[in-house]
Amino acid sequence: MNSTAMPSPAPSVPARSARLSAADWAQIALDVIAEQGVAAVAVEPLARRLGVTKGSFYWHFPSRDALLQAALERWEEVEQEQVFGSLEDVPDPRERLRMLFQLVGHETKPHAIYSELLKALEHPAVQPVIQRVSQRRLEYLTASFRQAGLGRGEAQNRARLTYAAYVGFLQLRPHQPKMTHEEFEEYLEHVINTLIPG
Repeated sequence: MNSTAMPSPAPSVPARSARLSAADWAQIALDVIAEQGVAAVAVEPLARRLGVTKGSFYWHFPSRDALLQAALERWEEVEQEQVFGSLEDVPDPRERLRMLFQLVGHETKPHAIYSELLKALEHPAVQPVIQRVSQRRLEYLTASFRQAGLGRGEAQNRARLTYAAYVGFLQLRPHQPKMTHEEFEEYLEHVINTLIPG
């Protein structure tokens, strides 16, 4: 490392010398949603955070709402690829469910983004995205539980229970004492053993 190196920026902030893309703006908007909520997505603070002028923003987006829409679409797409796409090659449905629970249980930023989006459901851009994501997750869970041997009705109910446990845990977490790593791992194992058919 040479002596003129600057401290590294946050992982999602591109180097200032690089030309910013629409994806860079969308990602920094997601970072802000995770940290401060949907209402905090604003052009000037984002430009300051990226070390650029507002002109860079307007090169890619006509408005703040267009940026928010792009950020939500990016979150939806990346979530689909990283979570569900990573499990496609797991043939055993029970093992796939176990891996899904482990993967989702150890995410951090996606939880924060999802929690903040749930708080902003009245926003016209947020509601349809949450509806699509929730529907897709429920369908995936239902199909996996069916493949694991449950009947149609039982698989649907187990999927709803699983998703309700996930959303409920996210909403409870800020109001509960912080769990130690060991306590969380024990809780996650309990969820896995309770919800995945034996």
